[in-house]
Amino acid sequence: MALAPWRRAGLTLSTERVCAKHCSMKTSLRYRQGLPEARRVVFKFGSRVLVQADGRPHRARIQELVRHVAAFQNRGGEAIIITSGAVGTGMAALGMKEKPTQLPDLQMAAGVGQARLMALYDTLFSKYGCRVGQVLLTHDDFHHTIRQNNARRTMENMLRHRVIPIVNENDVVAVEELQADLKKLGDNDLLAALVTKLLHADLLIMLTQADGLREFQPNGRSRRLRVVERITPRVLELAKPKESGISTGGMVSKLKTARGVVEAGIPVVIADGRKPCNLRRILAGDDVGTFIPPAIVD
Repeated sequence: MALAPWRRAGLTLSTERVCAKHCSMKTSLRYRQGLPEARRVVFKFGSRVLVQADGRPHRARIQELVRHVAAFQNRGGEAIIITSGAVGTGMAALGMKEKPTQLPDLQMAAGVGQARLMALYDTLFSKYGCRVGQVLLTHDDFHHTIRQNNARRTMENMLRHRVIPIVNENDVVAVEELQADLKKLGDNDLLAALVTKLLHADLLIMLTQADGLREFQPNGRSRRLRVVERITPRVLELAKPKESGISTGGMVSKLKTARGVVEAGIPVVIADGRKPCNLRRILAGDDVGTFIPPAIVD
């Protein structure tokens, strides 16, 4: 990927300046001018983007997300999807009104939901002539060389054959890791980072309920940060939920995930997944969400 426009353009904004003074749209677009060149892209869909409040899949939204990913794939791109939403989908199918508190019930919901979620993806992508394949991983897979290499070879082969890997945490067995080692991946943020680096992707797009990282003002208002060049403790502090109760949609987790990805030389965009058209706009280099370029991270 012939990227690094933020270097070619001579942009050297520090995090303090980016956060203290909202960068202009012109500057944001200069940072993003290499995004249309991205060929291999990881799309991370958060559970709150995919699932309605009652636990049922948000079919209309998923259909639109699929349409934009399929368009990218069909014009020669390589798409990898990291999907959440299996537990919520399973809860709806099983008639559960509240999230289970017992691990076997969570495992059951994940197993039922994963099957339904994959069936939905398969049906929707097939309308655009795209094939999909399921990949279930755990944190432990990335700590065993043989298993990690197997996962990479399988997904690389899928990409060569124009099959879209749809990756999720293997909740049915990962719960055992949660009990023993506290290694559960957690809404797949870490999983997205691990897969992005494993496959040497050109870009990670993380879709959440927020339109990016927001800087809150004393009057309670906030503004979107278009670009964050370095993820410092101050930036992480901005992402913490405020006493006003305003939710940041797990933004701290997103930024910690992004930190590992940009350290590997891969840019990240965090954006609002409730507007599926944002995918097309991000890939076109538009000023959407918060862009984090590859950088030395403090």
